[in-house]
Amino acid sequence: MTKKNDKFIMLPTVDVCFKGLMYNPKVRKGFIAALLGADPASIRETVLLPTALRQEYPDEKLGILDVRALMEDGAQVNMEMQAYPFGQWDARSLFYLSKMYTDQIGRGDPYTKLKKCIHVSILDFIRFADDRKCHRTISLCDEQTGEKYTDLLELQILELKKLPGDLREDDEVIQWMRFLAGKDRKELEDMASTSEYIEEAYRELERMSADERARLEYEARQKAIRDHDAIMSSAWETGMEKGMEKGLRKGREQGVRQERKDIALRMLEKGMGMETIADLTGMDVEEVRKLSEKFRAKE
Repeated sequence: MTKKNDKFIMLPTVDVCFKGLMYNPKVRKGFIAALLGADPASIRETVLLPTALRQEYPDEKLGILDVRALMEDGAQVNMEMQAYPFGQWDARSLFYLSKMYTDQIGRGDPYTKLKKCIHVSILDFIRFADDRKCHRTISLCDEQTGEKYTDLLELQILELKKLPGDLREDDEVIQWMRFLAGKDRKELEDMASTSEYIEEAYRELERMSADERARLEYEARQKAIRDHDAIMSSAWETGMEKGMEKGLRKGREQGVRQERKDIALRMLEKGMGMETIADLTGMDVEEVRKLSEKFRAKE
């Protein structure tokens, strides 16, 4: 079931929206081709590999939705949209790149089976504050000569907050970054004219934004991110009495829980699965199950 809404449009910086965009084969091909500096026509096929929400904090189910693509030549590209910074980000990115690489072979397999692995982090925050470089590629190399040691491991980091003022139409990665950083319909629509692949991404955004089920998932995810930021920031507010801070945080958390329940009820009405609801809202599966039982009892 779809519902037309001419004003609302999803933003790609919300990870469920980015993942939805990459489910479109043409969008995925265009974006990966830009990252690789290749002609999209040279990428005959990409296949999505399964991914899952990963828990980043012991008290939160707010994970990061990855898009992991397998190229026709066996290379793998893992892409993630990250809206806010957190500790050990560098170590975590390196860990997942290494795991992606080592998972390619099992016991007794020859090392010749190992193919190139690229981990792409799209950051809606500034990670490298000492320069204005918004797109960087990192690989293993000799520190003295700068000679690349291997091309089998690669990190690409895109910092959306450091986009240059000029469009630089010859740089396809910058064009994609401008689209992904779009904050309203006009900005997104303006970028749609830069290439057929970004135009397809804009059309896919319109399709997702008009779909009621997709919008529920988007709103739940967006709210989970806002709630997480609010709770984490309240714990570090300065100039506030400890008792007052505790009381405010408790009240805020109660409000968060109630709002999550309201969203979960709307999802139950649409027939969404309990595990999916739990992942998107940050609720426990058991809590969703109890809510479902109450919902059915009222029917």
